[in-house]
Amino acid sequence: MDVAELVSRLRRLSQATPGDGVLHLPVGVSASEAIQIIHSALRALDQRSPAKGKPARDRGSVRIHTDGAARGNPGPAGVGVLILGPDGKVAERMCRSIGEATNNVAEYRALLLALERAQALGCADVEVYSDSELVVRQMQGRYQVKHPVLRDLHAMAKERIGHFRRFVIHHVPREQNVEADGLANRAIDEACQPGYRGTKFAGATSHEGGAE
Repeated sequence: MDVAELVSRLRRLSQATPGDGVLHLPVGVSASEAIQIIHSALRALDQRSPAKGKPARDRGSVRIHTDGAARGNPGPAGVGVLILGPDGKVAERMCRSIGEATNNVAEYRALLLALERAQALGCADVEVYSDSELVVRQMQGRYQVKHPVLRDLHAMAKERIGHFRRFVIHHVPREQNVEADGLANRAIDEACQPGYRGTKFAGATSHEGGAE
């Protein structure tokens, strides 16, 4: 989340009142959201402090579009990731078949692939754009994560986010996420072809196959 949003949510959290061994949160703020706000504030403060331990390679900021698709929900599923470098040019395109999954699982798997790749590239500042309102709002702490499978994927994503100096995730309309959507559907299409094993393409494009 950005600084303005973080400050606003900290102000809401500051309205909490102490009780007898408990803390009464403001109306509309869940315990998980309160913890997420605190973690975000700590990360923001850490950015102002000297780095501890081995510093990550700083490749500047990247903008990443992610999308997950499933035909049948659950059904054959794929994920697509589009990574744009600091200059706004395409750095990588990735798509992967993930076997059979629901659409929400595919959306989370797309996010996890994006975070994994951004970390491997040594990116410090990451902005993710997804057309899945559920995933975005859950990652922002606005929606609760109730489904046990999504809860595990959510925890994995939160752990990976901790490796970055700055992380922001935005919800965008589907028409602003067309290329990532195309990559996710391409992964499903190509996984159905005989002898499919996944292919690495030259230039700024890569393709990875196989369910996990």
